[in-house]
Amino acid sequence: MSGGKSGNLYHLFESRFPADPTARFITLMDGPRQGVWYSYADVASISARFAHAMAALGVRRGDRVAVQVEKSAENLFLYLATLRLGAVYLPLNTAYQRGEVSYFLEDAAPALFVCRPEDEAGMRELAARCGVPAVTTLGIAADGSLPDMALNLSHEFETVAVGEDELAAILYTSGTTGRSKGAMTSHGNLASNALTLHELWGFVPGDVLLHALPIFHVHGLFVATNTTLLNGGHMLFLSKFDADRVVELLPQASVLMGVPTFYTRLLTHAGFTRELVAHMRLFISGSAPLLADTHTEFSTRTGHAILERYGMTEAGMITSNPLNGDRVPGTVGFPLPGVSLRVAAETGALLGTDEIGQIEIKGPNLFKGYWNKPEKTAEDMRADGFFITGDVGKIDGRGYVHIVGRAKDLVICGGFNVYPKEIETVLDAIDGVVESAVIGVPHPDFGEAVSAIIQKKPGRDDVTEASIIAHVKGELANFKVPKRVWFVDELPRNQMGKVQKAALREQHKAAFGG
Repeated sequence: MSGGKSGNLYHLFESRFPADPTARFITLMDGPRQGVWYSYADVASISARFAHAMAALGVRRGDRVAVQVEKSAENLFLYLATLRLGAVYLPLNTAYQRGEVSYFLEDAAPALFVCRPEDEAGMRELAARCGVPAVTTLGIAADGSLPDMALNLSHEFETVAVGEDELAAILYTSGTTGRSKGAMTSHGNLASNALTLHELWGFVPGDVLLHALPIFHVHGLFVATNTTLLNGGHMLFLSKFDADRVVELLPQASVLMGVPTFYTRLLTHAGFTRELVAHMRLFISGSAPLLADTHTEFSTRTGHAILERYGMTEAGMITSNPLNGDRVPGTVGFPLPGVSLRVAAETGALLGTDEIGQIEIKGPNLFKGYWNKPEKTAEDMRADGFFITGDVGKIDGRGYVHIVGRAKDLVICGGFNVYPKEIETVLDAIDGVVESAVIGVPHPDFGEAVSAIIQKKPGRDDVTEASIIAHVKGELANFKVPKRVWFVDELPRNQMGKVQKAALREQHKAAFGG
């Protein structure tokens, strides 16, 4: 489509499109347009028309395109159109409120903001205040001013040839410690990760992915969608996870990518049987830690071992349990081919087997830095190019990587370092406990007191604060034993299934008079 070698990710996708352009790319499985499907010819023509429309709105190579719309096929075509323009796709969590959106628009200074039709009036006003020159809309029924504008434009678009180091996307981190940071991801970063995962996870012609993840996040946008496009494959597209609908659709799929909540909910579904999934090729889990108990129960029920992997906004996927080989519960497997991973002390000194420290990584998937934050980028990079992830973990004798927690979740009790994951593993193994979250709460004597928040099984009145504390005392050193235990119906989670420990710390910060 363009002369010379291009690093544009869309050119890579296009080179892998099926020989038959009428082959299905995506079928909508719920919502107002259930049953509607799009071919690879549609991918090319609709993304071309969207690219023309955005160019008419003033979007040029290198410009940011901020997007806060619901999950839809057209949202993916908008992503691809942005790549084709050589512009930078900036997806925003659909839960963000106007005050949060204002920060992103001011920080990223996009040339275009695409919002939901129902939000248009308020968002136009907000965009004007933030200096965003153009606003357009996109709805779940393929409605809105962007598709209207694109309707009669050319189905051909000369995809811009860009260098592989040019930016393809900016994804903002969840901002648990201060303001969110925009992770700058290049075409080459995304291409290397997608090519590696496509091969490592054994994608083959005919694979069908059941897609129930959000697409404002690495997992649903880059991992699920990019690997499908590289495979020239087909996605069954759900607007959100619904256990009943997933059970209905699994017979038509071969791969499911999910967060741990998907799997715990499927395990409580009467229709989720070994026979239902006998044909499935692969179940993948990520975005939050998968409990070893869930892994074991899933394997016992279905005969399938869930493949757990580890990634982050700044690097896409970093490690994976093997496709062929032991998928060890409680681990995230090995570094991906081409990715270097090490465990280091805060001083930067390398640590040995089974020693717990900071996980640092380097590879072609590693982002280009934080948007407008060179000092933060420098702070998180070692002189030799390794990135300090903020995750704490270890590498065992077999080379499997274990994630112990986030560095910011470390509890320092009486001068001792306490890693919440170690205590959570003990708590989660207690009969009657569904799941636990361990946090540090300010304490006048200890600095921080180890505290546990527990979701217990219904009707288990025998599981009490006293019984929990007594059990942990028999398993761990005294400084690791929770000083308080609170019970909740459900642990608070973000949309990717991660337990929101910052919210729990805030809720309980005065428990010891702090």
